Amino acid sequence: MHFLDQAKIFVRSGAGGPGAVSFRREKFIEYGGPDGGNGGKGGDIIFEAVAGLNTLIDFRYTQHFRAERGHGGSGSNRTGAGGEDLVIKVPVGTQILADDDERTLLVDLTEVGQRELFLRGGDGGRGNASYKTSTNRAPRQHGTGWPNEEAWVWLRLKLLADAGLVGLPNAGKSTFINAVTNAQAKVGAYAFTTTRPQLGVVRHKGNEFVVADIPGLIEGAADGAGIGDRFLGHIERCRVLLHLVDANDPDVAESYRIVRDELAAYGGGLEDKPVVVALNKIDTLDDELVAALSAELEEASGAAVIPVSGASGVGVDWVLDRLLEAIGPDHAQVAADDEGAEPVEWSPV
Repeated sequence: MHFLDQAKIFVRSGAGGPGAVSFRREKFIEYGGPDGGNGGKGGDIIFEAVAGLNTLIDFRYTQHFRAERGHGGSGSNRTGAGGEDLVIKVPVGTQILADDDERTLLVDLTEVGQRELFLRGGDGGRGNASYKTSTNRAPRQHGTGWPNEEAWVWLRLKLLADAGLVGLPNAGKSTFINAVTNAQAKVGAYAFTTTRPQLGVVRHKGNEFVVADIPGLIEGAADGAGIGDRFLGHIERCRVLLHLVDANDPDVAESYRIVRDELAAYGGGLEDKPVVVALNKIDTLDDELVAALSAELEEASGAAVIPVSGASGVGVDWVLDRLLEAIGPDHAQVAADDEGAEPVEWSPV
């Protein structure tokens, strides 16, 4: 399945049906009078967040969505049938943005089953029976129905995760997420092996939480260098960030600062989120060098540094403990099949 996190679509609600012009014609009734019914209401445009979707690829091929218009009224005071509502199903975490320069946020769908009325269908027009008065006994006017509403909008998907992985390319993020979750992220000995966000579920000490891995950042990503910073939106909702620094980098402190500068340039509150700093790939170095690099990285970051190796598993539990502590037990799901554990309500998936 191809990953797509932005799409532009056109939506139009249904117009109201016209009212009818009709008169009674019945045997033995001398003065029949008007009996034209009202038109039916047009269909609404509704967005619904559903589970099981994690891409907007369907909207690349279908970009126009139109709800059914209301049916016209008829004689015998019969109201026309209403148009069927059009429900557009999108992944959880989808935002609906206006097609303007500011990309104004209109709707944010963050929970499974959340339904939002976006465009209301037009009301049906009045039939001639409703125009009858004491002085106008045989009206022939009728309403044509209220018009529909339409708009071009942008859909933007921001994946829902509890923890987000950040770092330079080849920092070992894909190896780490493969080690702690059931994800199968691509791993390679070259930069930008990760070209799209990956989600994985961590099971640790009777709890579950979701980790998101995004493509690596390089200096100038905010200006479009490398893959750019467009995927940073997928970790805006994370409660904590795990910053992995490759122990084999020539200057681990500079590697840390590059990523932090790009997070600050992007904004969105990413630079203010709690962060766990880890020195990765320590299995390739001796203990003395690991201690020296950890001290250098700790001085640059101002936070405790955890030596870890995603490949060998050293320090992984320590990192998961810190992530779980930052996420909080109230926001992590208890694993249902762990002995003595009871499942609790949880939202990210």
